[in-house]
Amino acid sequence: MVDAGPAFAAMNAIGLVAFAVVGALKGSDADLDLFGVAVLGFLTALGGGTIRDLLVGRIPTSLQSNTEVLFAAAGVALAVVLATRVRGDLMESPAVLLPDALGLAAFAATGAAVGIEAGLSPFGVVVTATLTGVGGGSLSDLLLARVPAVLREDFYATPAVAGGAVAPPAVAVGLGTGTTTLLAAGVVLALRLGALRYDWRLPTV
Repeated sequence: MVDAGPAFAAMNAIGLVAFAVVGALKGSDADLDLFGVAVLGFLTALGGGTIRDLLVGRIPTSLQSNTEVLFAAAGVALAVVLATRVRGDLMESPAVLLPDALGLAAFAATGAAVGIEAGLSPFGVVVTATLTGVGGGSLSDLLLARVPAVLREDFYATPAVAGGAVAPPAVAVGLGTGTTTLLAAGVVLALRLGALRYDWRLPTV
């Protein structure tokens, strides 16, 4: 298990709660019952990290730690409260968009940290960062029979790729893993919020 200190633990907790909120609100928006809402919340929160851990050949941390499940449960509970308060288009509400950006940033950063700790190549670090960031949301979209956001929003996976890409050079120049985790999260969050604010898109072919 990665030991990147408080930075990794904080990013992991933020990602778990934020993505559990997003997933559960997706379920609410799709008119699922309470069980379905909880399933979407837990899948979104834990799915990306599970894919990451299997990729680097270890038992998923969600199966080793009750803490991760409790953070996800807290996010689901928060989403249930928010679902009764938010008016209008739920999926375009800041109640979804802001936690989604935070979760993407936090999980891409932890994915990069895991890739570095596992001794992966820079490309491998980008892969673990991206899959951790977008994996859970993609799984929940598939359960809802939707095209995953990573395939229909240009600037969704791109920030995760960028966050993963800055991590290996940061470590190479001497930054600690904790500092690198925070740096990667900051890059992802800045790019994703910029995309939401200014409607950034990649050029089409």
